[in-house]
Amino acid sequence: MSGFREPGFADRQKAAQDARKNLLNKFKSQPGPDDPAVAARRAEREALAAKRAEAKAAREAEKAEQKRLEEEAKAAEAARIAREAQEAAERQAALEAEQKAKRDARYAARKAKRK
Repeated sequence: MSGFREPGFADRQKAAQDARKNLLNKFKSQPGPDDPAVAARRAEREALAAKRAEAKAAREAEKAEQKRLEEEAKAAEAARIAREAQEAAERQAALEAEQKAKRDARYAARKAKRK
């Protein structure tokens, strides 16, 4: 078994230079922006983004339609409640008028009986 050899300054410097060279070669070997594969991937990403935006717009339109329908239902319910309250008030007024007419008739009958 041979002994471990401590790397010297020159060895470390050469290793760092080789690492920088490998990194530069790796970067240079990557395809450029005008490469057909890169353009195809970009077009695919743009198509996906457009599809997502279209789906989001459709969801928002559906939510808006649902909200509009809910508002219409609430307005119809409020109108129904107001109409029922008005009808109840009219019935109450008619009942009170009928009771008053009966009371007045009884009073008039009592008065007529005395004369």
